[in-house]
Amino acid sequence: METADEAGMRALAAPDCTFVHIGVTCGLDKEIECYTSGLFKPVELVFHSKSARVYGDTAVVITDCDYGLLLDGKPTTHHFAVTEVYSLIEGQWRLVQFSFTALVYPSSK
Repeated sequence: METADEAGMRALAAPDCTFVHIGVTCGLDKEIECYTSGLFKPVELVFHSKSARVYGDTAVVITDCDYGLLLDGKPTTHHFAVTEVYSLIEGQWRLVQFSFTALVYPSSK
């Protein structure tokens, strides 16, 4: 997503993956379009922490980050918890759910 790599996004995500942002919920094709069209243009990512847990054939990754981007050409930065849910599908880990949750308190570095 950081580099609008459509092939990489399609290789990682299940075709029916759901993406949840502030203000929009969409599927993989729309998510890719948001990045490749320049609607979302990441300019700076600051990672504070990341955790991963595996529960059988499901993995959950939570990242605490500040996400700076140009959103429809306007600069904005938000503090997010990004939740990625992966499922083991035919022997390969595939992203099935990706959610941004705005955090109102500073990160606990």
